[in-house]
Amino acid sequence: MINSILLFTILSPLVGVFIITAIPSSNINRLWSIGLWSSVICFISSIFLWVNFDYSISSYQFVNDYKWFNSIHLVMGIDGISLFFILLTTFLIPMCLISSVNSIQKKIKEYIICFLIMETCILCVFSFIDLFIFYIFFESVLIPMFVLISIWGSRERKIRASYLFFMFTLVGSLLMLFAIIYIYMLTGSTDIRFLSFYNFDT
Repeated sequence: MINSILLFTILSPLVGVFIITAIPSSNINRLWSIGLWSSVICFISSIFLWVNFDYSISSYQFVNDYKWFNSIHLVMGIDGISLFFILLTTFLIPMCLISSVNSIQKKIKEYIICFLIMETCILCVFSFIDLFIFYIFFESVLIPMFVLISIWGSRERKIRASYLFFMFTLVGSLLMLFAIIYIYMLTGSTDIRFLSFYNFDT
């Protein structure tokens, strides 16, 4: 039961996305309320992670192991570092939504959806115990960020800024992808738990 808290924290913004998708764009108040409540519930859930976290052990906690079609193996869990990154994320997203209620006047539905999808991707970055899955969600954050900058940016050069942000981050991340591929070729695994005990040459 306790292990499912992490999964609930990750999925709660995504549930909000599906609910908001079914709401008409003209119903602005309901869009904001569903978006805010989804992010607040996610924050409350992350507090349960904090309260139930055992600081006396160094291993990953709230571990969930999923196997799909006997070939896709997904493992999620958090340590003491990722716990506070999750708390920071779940705290900042509702703050961002609250602070933009009066300033965002166009495409409100899409704006809220972008934030909730971005929150889910960020939480996945800090929750999956696999370098390759980490990389996928790390890059996935670029998509809602690109949309947010290009549509709701505050300056005239927002389109150029969004493309520069996307390209520089993507190109820079390719180096990390090459490193992950090399690590897999070297060790035969991308599981962070295994790699943390691997004796890498300097």
